Amino acid sequence: MSTNKRDCGDLLVLMALAGFTLWYLLDAIRVSSAVQNLLLILPLSLVVLVIVLLEVALRLKQGTLLTRPEGEGEPLHRTLPVVGLFAAYVVSLETLGFDVATVLFIALFLVMKGERNWLLLGSYSLTFGFGVAFFFAQMLPYPMHMLVLQG
Repeated sequence: MSTNKRDCGDLLVLMALAGFTLWYLLDAIRVSSAVQNLLLILPLSLVVLVIVLLEVALRLKQGTLLTRPEGEGEPLHRTLPVVGLFAAYVVSLETLGFDVATVLFIALFLVMKGERNWLLLGSYSLTFGFGVAFFFAQMLPYPMHMLVLQG
């Protein structure tokens, strides 16, 4: 028999996500309501807000909005290294470039989560990391520092 612990963390994350999304969307509309500026922001904002509302509704229905089952979630000693890895990723962007830093971040994250199949680890990290870097390089109106993918 599992007991539930009172936990507002998930609700706070959902509220913060919805609040940040609304703030960003309203700020983008305030700055310029031109279709070109809102073409990506508006649909993605609406998707995020719908997902947040669905999650809140689902948790309300299940009665788990403010509780967490005992033993669910990662312990702090397994979460902090991931936070440190993300901080190292952000700091390394200037030196390694977005492309290489992203590939390394994904690979190291998978290793931290227990992935030991080196073929899968390498192929997924390279494909996803360079794919994301290529996508952002094409979509963003300003140049990003890249080490391998140039211009």
